[in-house]
Amino acid sequence: MIDFALLAERTEGKNSAEAIFEACLLRFRPILMTTMAALFGALPLALGHGTGSELRRPLGIAVAGGLILSQILTLYTTPVIYLILDRLRLRFRSGGGGAELAAQGGTIG
Repeated sequence: MIDFALLAERTEGKNSAEAIFEACLLRFRPILMTTMAALFGALPLALGHGTGSELRRPLGIAVAGGLILSQILTLYTTPVIYLILDRLRLRFRSGGGGAELAAQGGTIG
């Protein structure tokens, strides 16, 4: 997502909010497909029955839970952190005045 956002900022001249929004739209499906493929691979471990399943079930549950948690964190926190870091960059670049930040719709202070 970050690479796509940076590319949109540099080549298309978009501000950081527009760039990360477009990057989220472009990367949502591939990120979701990758996570779902791994999650469906872990489901037999988590839901399996039979000999030795009591030893493999905790591993399957941990893998599935970790994938779901990392998916949520990736989709929600990455854009937020990107915008926060970009606003900090603008604040320090402009010497703390915040003129560029205010032009992008951010708050000063």
